[in-house]
Amino acid sequence: MRTVAILAVSDVIAYDLSLAVEVFERVPLRTGGNGYAVQVCGTEPLVAAGPLSIGTDHGLDVLPEADLIIVPGCHDVTVETPPDVLAALRTAYDAGTQIASICTGAFTLAAAGLLDGRRATTHWAAADHFRAAFPAVDLDTDVLYVDEGQILTSAGASAGLDLCLHIVHRDYGASIAAAAAKLAVAPVHRSGGQAQFIVRNQLPANTIGERTELDDLLEWIEQNAHTELTLAAIAERAAMSIRTLNRRFQAETGQTPMQWVTGVRVRHAQELLESTSLGVERIGRDVGFTSAANFREQFRRLSGVAPLMYRNTFRGREADYPSAS
Repeated sequence: MRTVAILAVSDVIAYDLSLAVEVFERVPLRTGGNGYAVQVCGTEPLVAAGPLSIGTDHGLDVLPEADLIIVPGCHDVTVETPPDVLAALRTAYDAGTQIASICTGAFTLAAAGLLDGRRATTHWAAADHFRAAFPAVDLDTDVLYVDEGQILTSAGASAGLDLCLHIVHRDYGASIAAAAAKLAVAPVHRSGGQAQFIVRNQLPANTIGERTELDDLLEWIEQNAHTELTLAAIAERAAMSIRTLNRRFQAETGQTPMQWVTGVRVRHAQELLESTSLGVERIGRDVGFTSAANFREQFRRLSGVAPLMYRNTFRGREADYPSAS
């Protein structure tokens, strides 16, 4: 039996913590026992978790003795992790303990210096903040989880379930992982990565103090992405040279103008795949792609899955009814 220590600090995300408890407490071995002994550890006997409070069984002193530490995310990633937590994680790492984060728990591992020079992931919505705070980490937001051996990280919410089942598979093999997955009513492995969940190229917040000089142009692109937009046409609309336009886009969005247009078109296609029964080729044309092949290629590149797989995953029940063509 392996020991799992699940870390609970103030502001912990209750879902992340309880998900890990549920998975590791239900790993049936052929001998009749459970694969893991689960301990909830924290800095206080009672830890705030949004509208809940979570009791802890142990203090930080048990972390180096565990075989595996799970670090759930916290709601506010701008709050600094207590120094004693960071020190305990470093001590556990030096002792050879495997450490895995769920969602924004990657911020805690990065703050402890355990992700420097490593590939890692976190919730896509926190990616920009993470990159700014921890530039030494190779962040990959297109995957559900990253296994770097002793250190593992996962993306947001249910990606933590994927990571926990991956750990079970790594520790006990495919058949035990399959049994744990059935108890969790989840697949052992999901197709695609986090990319399919990312909301691409949204309009910036239209509030005082947050507008930029590209806001009006981005809104125009939003309304005209379905047309045959060219770089020259966008530059003319912005009253800029193409060189200046490219420089402004890179500075404010990290993309070229045409990359932004492609992202908007893919997001519009995702919305149609979720809400209508229109054919894939029709959707590609309607959102502005010139060919079905190019649409499928760009959609898979940005979303990580084919359009039909995306539809099967995200389409609501009401979309099963015929829609006007």
